Amino acid sequence: MNKTVLFLLILTASLACEKPAEKEPEPVKTGPTPLSWTKPAGFPDPVYDLSRNPLTQEGVQLGRFLFYDGILSRTNLIGCGTCHQQAAAFTHHGHELSHGVDDRLGVRNSPAIQNMAWNDSFFWDGGVHDMDLVPFNPIENPVEMDQKVTTVIEKLRNTPNPASKIPVDYPKMFKDAFGTDEINSERMMKAISQFMMTMVSATSKYDYYRSGDAGALNAQEKEGLVLFQKNCSSCHEGVLFTDHSFRNNGLMPMRNNDLGRGAITGNAADEHKFKVPSLRNVGLTAPYMHDGRYHTLEEVLDHYSDSVQKLSTLDPLLVQANGKTGIFLSSTDKQALIAFLRTLSDEQFIRDAKLSDPGIGTAF
Repeated sequence: MNKTVLFLLILTASLACEKPAEKEPEPVKTGPTPLSWTKPAGFPDPVYDLSRNPLTQEGVQLGRFLFYDGILSRTNLIGCGTCHQQAAAFTHHGHELSHGVDDRLGVRNSPAIQNMAWNDSFFWDGGVHDMDLVPFNPIENPVEMDQKVTTVIEKLRNTPNPASKIPVDYPKMFKDAFGTDEINSERMMKAISQFMMTMVSATSKYDYYRSGDAGALNAQEKEGLVLFQKNCSSCHEGVLFTDHSFRNNGLMPMRNNDLGRGAITGNAADEHKFKVPSLRNVGLTAPYMHDGRYHTLEEVLDHYSDSVQKLSTLDPLLVQANGKTGIFLSSTDKQALIAFLRTLSDEQFIRDAKLSDPGIGTAF
């Protein structure tokens, strides 16, 4: 045996005795995955306190499923997404008044769900001041979901249900989102809030214009912006297009005499006042006003120029120096205003797959 062969034999034996390299252990997942939330450029700081409900991927996903699932209603057919449809900026497209369980008719038009992080009150009358408490109202409202929250919790605990079109294992989803499979109302509401926190609309043509792209708006749209700033921005102010106040804009009360904010405060000075809505995506959210009485933006502007009623709580901004009510707008002004308002439509927002219905179908 020559020296070369002997060396190779010794080397082979030595390598055979070596321990195989140990693989790095897979990292153990210790909790939900944090999700970064970024304020859009130029927006104010959010009102919602994320420190008490930090966003996670699992929490947002759970909230998304809950938002669209009919399990929240008595009939297991009506979810939040029934009256808040993404293609219509999360309003009930084409419905003056929203329809709930058993096709029962409500008394108000569904407001848009967008940029909720900046709201300090909710609903047309501002009756709720904490986003985590918002779902209680539609769930227990007899013409919306007509279900006790305690019953919803029991139904969630008893999933997955084989009768569901696409069974959802909510105990597992709650465990992924919160660390244990305990299902309670606080966790349910916080998950829905996490999902609604992601409903941020900030990528319209107007947003590109305000960020420095002068060509994002055409001449008529820019003219409309000037008219808007002169005539409308006192109430629909700032980048959010609302000052979050409650105002009477001169609508003649309907037969049901909805007192709006007045029904919450009990103060006669608040009667027939309603929350100033954001005008973001307003071109997508018809019909308009708290009762859906106007079906087009043209009708809305006609109201402000010709039909403002001199009611006892009418907002002073709608009374001219000569005592006449409303805002002077020519037909050309109106067309320019409408052209500008349509630049607030956010196509990315209404097409964002992360906000869409996960297709879970009926829960039971």
